[in-house]
Amino acid sequence: MIICKTPREIEIMREAGRIVALTHQELVKHIQPGITTKEIDSIAEKFIKQHDAYPSFLGYNGFKGSVCASVNEELVHGIPGKRVLKDGDIITLDIGAEYNGYHGDSAWTYAVGKIDDETKQLLDVTEESLYKGLEEAKPGARLSNISHAVQTYVESNGFSIVREYVGHGIGQSLHEDPQIPNYGPPNKGPRLRPGMVLAIEPMVNAGSRYVRTLADNWTVVTVDGKMCAHFEHTIAITDTGFEILTRL
Repeated sequence: MIICKTPREIEIMREAGRIVALTHQELVKHIQPGITTKEIDSIAEKFIKQHDAYPSFLGYNGFKGSVCASVNEELVHGIPGKRVLKDGDIITLDIGAEYNGYHGDSAWTYAVGKIDDETKQLLDVTEESLYKGLEEAKPGARLSNISHAVQTYVESNGFSIVREYVGHGIGQSLHEDPQIPNYGPPNKGPRLRPGMVLAIEPMVNAGSRYVRTLADNWTVVTVDGKMCAHFEHTIAITDTGFEILTRL
């Protein structure tokens, strides 16, 4: 069941999203060669709590970090630890914050130092595919129009869409209906309505689309070991289009 939020609920989620965006802004200052993913995680946890919120991922189904920190071939759910960032790496930081019982959720892939041109194109295409999908987020439109727009843009640029992980509704629960794939035909699925709050999150591989989960039962990596990227915003459907809740 898709839960439409009241204006009051969206107001709370707007603040949750603002805290997520502020946390991204803070962590960017620290992304540089030599820092560990655990150090980044500690900064995020402290920052979120200082803003009267709680890290959505901390303890979620047993997850041991406050953010998901996924490096290079790691697509999602990277557990913060001793891994040291190096020049030329990329890191995806997936950040959630719970504020007054509601969640905000946003992921971004960042360059560490100087990255090569192919990797930069991967990041640029993945980020742009998010906004291509958001262009289809309007009341009365079918949900799969978002999915189709993401897939079309990504594949037209020679990259691959991951099938196993999808976007989702969000609210009092971190993951709610509906599921939002990043692929598929247009004009399918439920119609978008004002009050729906959705996390749209393209996940894109430089090589093949296939991924696997490591022995830690969390970290998802590309099967071919090539780079991957992940960009995500939480949005609310409005009477005229959409509002990004996880952007300052």
